[in-house]
Amino acid sequence: MKILLAVDGSACTKQMLAYLAAHDEFLGAGHDYTVLTVTMPVPAHAKGFFDRETVANYYRAEADEVMKPVRAFVAQQKWNASFVEKIGHAPTVISELADSGRFDLVVMGSHGHSSFGSMVLGSVTTRVLSQCKTPVLVIR
Repeated sequence: MKILLAVDGSACTKQMLAYLAAHDEFLGAGHDYTVLTVTMPVPAHAKGFFDRETVANYYRAEADEVMKPVRAFVAQQKWNASFVEKIGHAPTVISELADSGRFDLVVMGSHGHSSFGSMVLGSVTTRVLSQCKTPVLVIR
C-alpha cells in the first residue's frame, strides 16, 4: 500500500507514529511511506525584508526541525519511506499530493478538538477530510 504520512512535529505526530508502530500488523514495514511536512509560506510583505537565501534557509530549518526526529523513527522501524517538504497551505498541499500521488491512504494525527472547537477554530484535519479524495486515517 502507498501511504502518505502528514507530519507537523507536534505531539499529535508523535502519537500517530507511535500508534502505527504499535499496530504494525495493520500498517507496518511492508508498505511504501511518503512522509510530508508543510511549512506555511512567509507572508509576501515580510518576504521583502529578506533575501531569497535567508527565506530558503528558514524553510529548510523549519522542515528539518519536523523531519529530523521522524527520519530517526522511520529508520528505527525499518520502514521504506521517502520524505517530502512543501511550502503552502497544509490542508491543500496534503490533499493535492494525496490525490496526484495516487496514495491509497493518508494518515495524520489530530489535536482532538471537539466538533464545536473545530468549527470555530478550523482544523487542518477537518479541511483535509473535506478536500481529500483519498481515504484519511485520523489518529487522536
